[in-house]
Amino acid sequence: MEDSVTAHYTHGRLLDRILSGVRAIGKTPDTVTVDELAPVDEFHIGGRQASEDFISQLELTTDDHTLDVGCGIGGTSRFVASRFGCRVTGIDLTPEFVSTGQSLCDWVGLSGRVELYQGDATAMPFTDESFDAAFMLHVGMNIADKAGLFAEVYRLIKPGALFGVYDVMQTGNEALAYPVPWATVAEDSALSTREQYLEALELAGFNLIRMRDRREFAIGFFAAARRRMEETGGTPSLGVHIAMGDSAPAKISNMVDNIAAGRVSPVEIIATKSTAGN
Repeated sequence: MEDSVTAHYTHGRLLDRILSGVRAIGKTPDTVTVDELAPVDEFHIGGRQASEDFISQLELTTDDHTLDVGCGIGGTSRFVASRFGCRVTGIDLTPEFVSTGQSLCDWVGLSGRVELYQGDATAMPFTDESFDAAFMLHVGMNIADKAGLFAEVYRLIKPGALFGVYDVMQTGNEALAYPVPWATVAEDSALSTREQYLEALELAGFNLIRMRDRREFAIGFFAAARRRMEETGGTPSLGVHIAMGDSAPAKISNMVDNIAAGRVSPVEIIATKSTAGN
């Protein structure tokens, strides 16, 4: 499955396409900002607003070292570093995502606070209890072994640390329409229910703090995006469609339909690593 995931996300000319988009908005690698990259950076439902709503629950400070699991091109890592002032380490399976993301960190002057690594999220090359918090956004749909994934995150964060999950989760029994942003066919999808997430988190040793279904937020987000496209007469110069390639329209359309039909929903989970004796 690792090979199919990497093949699904590999673009081939991703950095070049982002550079073209940056130039189209009148910017260069020397002048573009983290906020201006947000439309292409935030590869999850709800974009920057979703990141604000989700990450703010982790209570990050400037002294924290945070782990971004499945960081993609590092958009959320850069947002967290710029917004909260903390250090962020990200890891992703797709080599092109990591190399592109590190270049974008260089563009916006965040290489000193954001480091991106290529690797498997179920076997990360980091020291035990070396992170003050961890998060993942739209990652679990590509990882079948969620128990192993959460056990690895548990190993890496300090006692009492917060762990946030924002994933698309199965909410109905009807088969999904494919392709979707994380998989071209059903065989390459590792979609799970909220109950399965909670079971895997509990098995790893996490305690649930809160869970929030973001279905209505997602429906509003996609409706607003459609209105903007109708008003401007096309897709924006910078957007997540760049990472999805030529199949972006079909993937986004199916995602909207799947959410509207109640088959899936984006869900936030905030959990904490147990402290000694708890």
